[in-house]
Amino acid sequence: MNYFRTAILLAGLTGLFMGVGYLIGGASGAMIALAVAAATNIFAYWNSDRMVLSMYGAHEVDAGTAPDLHRLVADLAARAGLPMPRVFLMDNPQPNAFATGRNPENAAVAVTTGLVQSLRREELAGVIAHELAHIKHHDTLLMTITATIAGAISMLAQFGMFFGGNRDNNGPGILGSLAMMILAPLAAMLVQMAISRTREYAADEMGARICGQPMWLASALAKIDSAAHQVPNMEAERAPATAHMFIINPLSGRGMDNLFATHPSTENRIAALQKLTGQSGFAPTASDGRSSSAWGEQSPPRRGPWG
Repeated sequence: MNYFRTAILLAGLTGLFMGVGYLIGGASGAMIALAVAAATNIFAYWNSDRMVLSMYGAHEVDAGTAPDLHRLVADLAARAGLPMPRVFLMDNPQPNAFATGRNPENAAVAVTTGLVQSLRREELAGVIAHELAHIKHHDTLLMTITATIAGAISMLAQFGMFFGGNRDNNGPGILGSLAMMILAPLAAMLVQMAISRTREYAADEMGARICGQPMWLASALAKIDSAAHQVPNMEAERAPATAHMFIINPLSGRGMDNLFATHPSTENRIAALQKLTGQSGFAPTASDGRSSSAWGEQSPPRRGPWG
């Protein structure tokens, strides 16, 4: 059902994009708009990961510079049946993480210093498993495409103002152009956010199955959500269009689970994970969400980036 909803929403976003192009220049305008979007998507396909990692000042770490973190990612990637992604660390006090890359063979997982310093190893495993689920589902490419199309719609809608009320009456008119400039980007944003929320639920479930314990991720989500309201992420505040990439909305003004939210409400996500607990394939946990497993003993709070 999640994949079906995502396909419907993506089709609606594409249809909206084509409709804006048609209103501006008829059939030829729609084709030109499609060509521009295709070129933009090709550029984003090859360069989006480098752009966003650079935007957040992320630096790559390996088994020599961050052995504990690198080993954890490698173990979880093996459980997920994925190639080992590149691992990046962001010097940011807000606990958060995201994944990027055009496909599983060219993927990266980026976590903040605040995340590795504030979570137990089991909780960190849940977060990384969630990001690996995004990679396994090709969500990183999907969200790049939706963000690109949404941006192209906004650009086209503003460009359409110059064609309003032209003398051959083929344009949408001044009032129509004004409405299109306001409503088209708004509609594109709503569809983009709806796709993002749908993919978060799917990544939560897959991430729980990768790490083997839903409550590890649930506990991590509660901690990250609480900290996101208190610790600002200045890079995200300067680039709010990237907020949908993170496991929890990094913006300080996050609302509830509504049309304008980039993520489902954390309470709803935790409730969905709780329903998975006790199903076949998951180990039982203690009341605090801890359990013994392949990830080691019940660990105390982490005091540094590498444990």
